[in-house]
Amino acid sequence: MNTYKRALQAWGKEPQMLQAIEEMSELIKEILKNINRKKDNVAEIIEETADVEIMLEQLKVCYGIKQQVEDYKTAKLQKINQRLDKWEAGIHE
Repeated sequence: MNTYKRALQAWGKEPQMLQAIEEMSELIKEILKNINRKKDNVAEIIEETADVEIMLEQLKVCYGIKQQVEDYKTAKLQKINQRLDKWEAGIHE
């Protein structure tokens, strides 16, 4: 059993999803400090980014949506690339 499933089994779905929210909030806080206060906090951003990525993986396991998320990301990145192609060609919509 992988670590994400073990964590969900040990601590439960709802507490882990609340933890995901908390971790995202902490990352937001560090990004805001970096931008608004010009704080040199890259180490904290690294730590919080890792925490958020771990919780996002756990979220995908929790809801059984890993493949759907990957499919959506692929389609979304394709759209972003198309927009960037237009932008770089001077076509601003």
